[in-house]
Formats: sequence, structure tokens, C-alpha cells
Amino acid sequence: MNGEVMNGLEDRITALESHIAHQDGTIDDLNEMVNKQWAEIEALRRDLAELRARLARVEGDVGPSQPDDLPPPHY
Repeated sequence: MNGEVMNGLEDRITALESHIAHQDGTIDDLNEMVNKQWAEIEALRRDLAELRARLARVEGDVGPSQPDDLPPPHY
């Protein structure tokens, strides 16, 4: 009986080690994915800031395009 108990414990430990190794691989994959997404978000933020600056320059060059953009005459 003692041998059966030891074999059962060894099997459980082996299964746990296998499970932990799988989880470690999954964590590494997720970490890599998060890092790639963060880099992409940062690139998109830079692009957005550049587009906002360009839009502001264009709007400043064009000036008010519609009468609604002009202040009322009593100002």
C-alpha cells in the first residue's frame, strides 16, 4: 500500500509540475502580447498627437469656414 501511495503522490506531483510549466508558458505568451500591444498603443498615441497638431495648423491657416464660426456682430 505504501508503494501505491507514493506512486499516486508522484503522479500528482508530475501532473502539477506539468500544469505549472504550461501556465508559465501561457504567462510568457500573454506578457509578450501585452508588450507588443503597449508598443502599438504608444505609436498610435504619437500618430494621434501629430495628426491633432497638423489639423490645428490647417484650421489656423484656413480660418473660419462657416458663418457659425464667426462671432456675432455685437461682440
